[in-house]
Amino acid sequence: MQTSTYAAKGSIGLELQNRRVFPRLGEFRKQSSCIKNLRVTNNTTSSGLGIGSVAMGAEFARPRTRIEAVFRPRSVKARASGGDIEDVDVTAPRGKSSGIVLPFVGVACLGAILFGYHLGVVNGALEYLAKDLGIAENAVLQGWVVSTLLAGATLGSFTGGALADKFGRTRTFQLDAIPLAVGAFLCATAQSVQTMIIGRLLAGIGIGISSALVPLYISEISPTEIRGALGSVNQLFICIGILAALVAGLPLAGNPLWWRTMFGVAVVPSILLALGMAFSPESPRWLFQQGKISEAEKSIKTLNGKERVAEVMNDLREGLQGSSEQEAGWFDLFSGRYWKVVSVGAALFLFQQLAGINAVVYYSTSVFRSAGIASDVAASALVGASNVFGTAIASSLMDRQGRKSLLITSFAGMAASMLLLSLSFTWSALAPYSGTLAVLGTVLYVLSFSLGAGPVPALLLPEIFASRIRAKAVALSLGMHWISNFVIGLYFLSVVNKFGISTVYLGFSAVCLLAVLYIAGNVVETKGRSLEEIERALNPAT
Repeated sequence: MQTSTYAAKGSIGLELQNRRVFPRLGEFRKQSSCIKNLRVTNNTTSSGLGIGSVAMGAEFARPRTRIEAVFRPRSVKARASGGDIEDVDVTAPRGKSSGIVLPFVGVACLGAILFGYHLGVVNGALEYLAKDLGIAENAVLQGWVVSTLLAGATLGSFTGGALADKFGRTRTFQLDAIPLAVGAFLCATAQSVQTMIIGRLLAGIGIGISSALVPLYISEISPTEIRGALGSVNQLFICIGILAALVAGLPLAGNPLWWRTMFGVAVVPSILLALGMAFSPESPRWLFQQGKISEAEKSIKTLNGKERVAEVMNDLREGLQGSSEQEAGWFDLFSGRYWKVVSVGAALFLFQQLAGINAVVYYSTSVFRSAGIASDVAASALVGASNVFGTAIASSLMDRQGRKSLLITSFAGMAASMLLLSLSFTWSALAPYSGTLAVLGTVLYVLSFSLGAGPVPALLLPEIFASRIRAKAVALSLGMHWISNFVIGLYFLSVVNKFGISTVYLGFSAVCLLAVLYIAGNVVETKGRSLEEIERALNPAT
């Protein structure tokens, strides 16, 4: 994207910044009990979106722990146009902040757990359900049982944005619980392959909606200074859901009918999601866009505390200042005004899938067997544990290192890992160590993926999309994710049989390198900025 697209209209002075961050900063200065320290230091380090010389206006200093950020007062750094920094440590006027956001993020992440669980549950159960339903010798019908979930997810991802815009985020979560619960119930009680496929289709629609809705809701309710950490929790819970599905399959060897329980268990979190959202606050941004000002203020008070109501409401007003536009239609996403930023979202998910993550997971069991690890469960657990571990690390780095740097580091690591995997299969000098290198390459690849390519796209997209296109643009990008996922799952083995696994892995390495170049030139850094600040920077004409 062109730097000029995102350039600010001019340097923002310290006085203007102070008015934006604290409309009543002058009043705070008069009350010494409310100001611990006011100091000016000479620091000329630039701050901004990572492209050009866009000044950041104001950024929140990091609290000692991420959870404290939700409940404790924050330090503010306001940057003058000359480069100096003024640190203002402001205590809460009285008592502890009443804002609580973590429980509601946890409720939303039930959708992420179901996402991962439905993706992983069929891997261990397929052999047993195929025998039970009489399709053990029919590879085509088994393929339909697996891939129908992805087809449903594609459909759900496109409808999720429109539902979220029309009914709101929390109500859409409740609607989404219906196909999730019904789909799981049909799979668990299926007496025919037709019922199983219908159940998988409904479950797929449910996880497609949640794949768009969970990151959207979390980004819109999270405080700016910890939005990255909370947003990456989405990917962490997806990984936990996959691991839960793997663990749920352990009793299958002793109880062939256990596969029904594995599918039926997913009904419980679906019901909990619907009940939890009945008590969760609606997105303040969606309420504000609907003209429900008092409800938006009430939601902000619940999420951020009454101390920040005026500040957040001011950000929302500035985000929509001079714009009385309605929610965008689907065709607006392809207009010259929005297409550049929408294409970034679609490209990130396309690179994520074409980089080979699902192919590596599909082939990991064979790779580990070549190294002498015969247990499918051990192989899957090692890959799953690497994914969870890397995602947990990414969560702690998201607001410190930034989204863009993690993406570049992640894809670079994936490229190196894929190259190692490719060489381990073909380079004769490495033949004595091929098994060990194959395992090492697979684990490093999954670890690298989980550091950035996995969690960042779902977090970054709601941040860079303008409010009027946010829900639909996220849905479109996730549609690209599911379509490419479906195609790779359908043709991967055929391509491997034709070209060989080494050549395919070498191709994945090249895709990862292309992703690094694309991200370096087109993706913006968003850490430390409110959604409204990002929107004004990326769309200065709105």
